[in-house]
Formats: sequence, C-alpha cells, structure tokens
Amino acid sequence: MDSTEKHPEHSAQHHASKFTAKQRNIALIIVAFAFVMDLVDNTIVNIAIPSIQANLGVSYAVIQWLIAGYALSFAVLLITGGRMGDVFGYKKLFMIGVAGFTIASLLSGCAWSSGILIAARLLQGAMAALMVPQVISLMQIMYKPHERGAIMGIFGALGGVAASLGPVIGGLIIHFNIAGLDWRPIFLINVPVGIFALAAAIRYLPEGKSPHPLKLDIVGTVIVMAAMFLLVYPLIQGRDQGWPTWMFIMMACAAPVLAVFGWWQVRKDARDGSPLVVPALLKSRSFLTGLSVNIIFEGAMIGFFLPFTLILQEGLHFSVIKAALTGIPTAIGMMLIMAVFSQKILPKLGRYTMTLGTIIMAVGLVTLYKMVYHLGITMTPWDFIPGLLMVGAGMALIMVPMFSVALTDVDPKHAGSASGVLNAVQQLGGALGTALIGVVFFGQLTSMSVSGFTHAFKASTIFELIIIAIVFLLSFTLPRHIKPEEELIPEQDVEVVTT
Repeated sequence: MDSTEKHPEHSAQHHASKFTAKQRNIALIIVAFAFVMDLVDNTIVNIAIPSIQANLGVSYAVIQWLIAGYALSFAVLLITGGRMGDVFGYKKLFMIGVAGFTIASLLSGCAWSSGILIAARLLQGAMAALMVPQVISLMQIMYKPHERGAIMGIFGALGGVAASLGPVIGGLIIHFNIAGLDWRPIFLINVPVGIFALAAAIRYLPEGKSPHPLKLDIVGTVIVMAAMFLLVYPLIQGRDQGWPTWMFIMMACAAPVLAVFGWWQVRKDARDGSPLVVPALLKSRSFLTGLSVNIIFEGAMIGFFLPFTLILQEGLHFSVIKAALTGIPTAIGMMLIMAVFSQKILPKLGRYTMTLGTIIMAVGLVTLYKMVYHLGITMTPWDFIPGLLMVGAGMALIMVPMFSVALTDVDPKHAGSASGVLNAVQQLGGALGTALIGVVFFGQLTSMSVSGFTHAFKASTIFELIIIAIVFLLSFTLPRHIKPEEELIPEQDVEVVTT
C-alpha cells in the first residue's frame, strides 16, 4: 500500500496501509462471505415459493413482496448506506449490517405469519444496504488501483455464481428437510455465516472512515422511498384487490414525487455537494442510456426467474430438487461467458457485446417457450438445457459491459457516485421487474393446470422479449469503445463508490 503519510490517521486508508498481504487476503475472505450471503438470499426465495405457500397459506402477492421487497429496501438505502460508511467508518457499518442481516435472517426463518416474513425480508434488504457498500469500499481501500482489476473480476465471478446457485442451494436445503423445518433453513443458514463474519470482522478488518466524507441525504432517501412505494405497491397488490381507482392514482403520483426528488438533488448539490444523485451525471447521454439499460435489463433478468420457477414446480410438478437442478445450465452459461470469453469479446466488440447478448438471450427465451408449449407435461430437465444455456450466456454478455458503457463518458470525479447510482438502479429494476412480470404472469394464469401455466408463461415470455428488444435498440446508442470499469473509477473516489 501507499505510505501512511499520505492519509490522515483517522482514515481507513491509513489503517489499511499497515496491513500485510496475508491480512488483506483474510479481510477479503471475510467481506466475501457477506457479499455471497446477500446475493444468495436475493435469489434463494424463488425455489421455496410452493413450500412457503403451503406452509403459511400465502397469496402470490405475498410471494412477490418477499422477492421485490428485499430488492426495494436494498435499493433505496444503498447509496445512503455507502455514505454512512464514509462518515461513521466502514468496519463499523459493515458489522452493523452483518448483525442486522443475521437477526433479520433469524426472524425470517422463525416467521409465524406472512406479515412477519415480509417485514423480516424488508429488514434484510435494509441491512444488506448497510453491509454491501462497505464490502467494495474496503476492497478498494486495501488494494492499489492496478490490483483492483483482478479483485473486481473475482467478485464479479463470485457474484454471478452465488446468484445463479441460490435456487440450487435452496432446493437442496428444502429437499433434505433439515430437522423437519421445510423452507425455514434457507434463511437460518445465514445465522452461523453471519456470526462468523461478525466475529472475524472485529479482529481482521481495518478501522477508520473516509478522510473527506460526503454528508448524508436523509431527505432525498425518504423522498425516493416514497416514490418507489407509490409505484411498486399497486403493481403487486393491484390484481388481488381488483385494481381499484386509487391504485392507479398512487402510480400516477410517483412521477411528481420523483420530480420533487430531482429538485431536491439540485438543491442539495448546490448547498453542500452531497446529493444522492449528482445532477451533473444527468447531462451525460451515455450515462442516462446506461442507466435505462440497467433498470430495464435487471427487471428482465430477475423477472425471468419467477415464472420459470413456478412453471417447473406448479405447472410441470417437478420436485423441489429437480426444479433446482434444472436451473443449473443458466449458471453454467453465465460462468462460461464471464470466466472464459468476456475478456476476449469485450475489447473486440465493444458495445456490440451487449447487442449480441440480447440476440442470444431472445433466442434462448423463444426456445424455452417452444419446448414448454410442444412437450408440456412430458418435458424433462434435459429439454431445458439448450434454452437455459443461451439465456445464461445472453445475460452474461449483457451484464459484462453494462457498467463500463454507462461510465465511459462520465467525468472521473463523478465516477464513484455514478457507480453507486447504477447499483441502486439495478436493484430497483429487480423490484420493478418482479412486480411487472407478476402482473403479466398471474394475470394470465387462468388455471393451475399445465395449459394454464403454459399460457401464462407465453405471456411473460412475450413481455420479456419486448424488454430485451428495448435493450437491443438502446445498445446501438451507447459508446462504441469501452474501457474496463476499474479504469473508470479513480482512487480518490473510493469514499463514494457503493458498487
């Protein structure tokens, strides 16, 4: 690390500069545990849907809340969580986040009603928003700029694998019905992991905070939370309540509330230079397009897994373990692209990497629907392999350049803030995607038969293809040449990076 004279004694950089290579690696392993714990919990619920429904007698709206609620609370508090680490110390906020996440996981596993389970999932998302930004901040503090590319690559691959294998892990846990607890251990497994990460963090993570932290924007956080609630609540609850007029009024009110948020960000920037979203970012066309691609694609990706899991278990009557293993080709497709081909494809194709990804993913979706439609109840996990491999590969090709293309034309002094905004928008996209795909899928689910699920799957596939077509068109408006993400986020912006 750099000389300790370069940073104030209260800064995390000062404390991290004293770490040996072994200490840095131990600290990296600790934060990686928390990183994986969050990603697995973000996807593990899908496979447990039938078990939770049977055990608690919940509606599909509740299931959507369990998935979208986590992403929503994570998204709206993500940038604030990063700022709190800057102000109060990365290690301190990491430990608070891990402790809160562990408690929320315990509460989820012990939930005796759907209301308690939803509340626990919202708390999980909020605690993840305190925990996850510190992971990347600590990573950037402990490693020099030229070392971060490899570390980012490790975390990127780890993230893809963890998110993809979440349903597989959940399927195995439910299949073995540990201690007769059915779905509950998918949350309770976080408790020993969280306790280990917390105990290890006390000893091995560097103390300190940002030498020049930005101020918290509590007002901005509250406004954006209100806007997202106005939009997401009607989308999830509307079908169950017969779409009353007041729900459409709620959704319409989201737009002016977002306008108020924009006004407040301009005022906050002028007052102390600490808005959640730096207004100058919105002057970059590539950033705005990248932001749009992020939220749209994330909605498509997260939205895909909800109907897919339901048609496997509820429509085709696959066992939980059979359904979990059926999804593995998606993870394989993603890992092959990310680990083997991404470094070769991105420099050659630039923005067209994303264009190619949309085409492959669209072909995969059509292949999946055709197989479901023609084979129906006779379909086996082997029949899903070609479509899922293409869907996974397409997703990876879109994901690999997504941040870099958005950051390419951003002023380097705003790159850290832009990266945090992109992450928050991704989570919002996941929440909105779950809500919207639920409207389409459950709205077309006329019966619990195979034909009923096939009809609903067709509707959701068409919706997914429309989203992918939008990403395809947007990909042509992005910068042609792309730099690696680590080159776009300078070292001095560590305190505002919340990726």
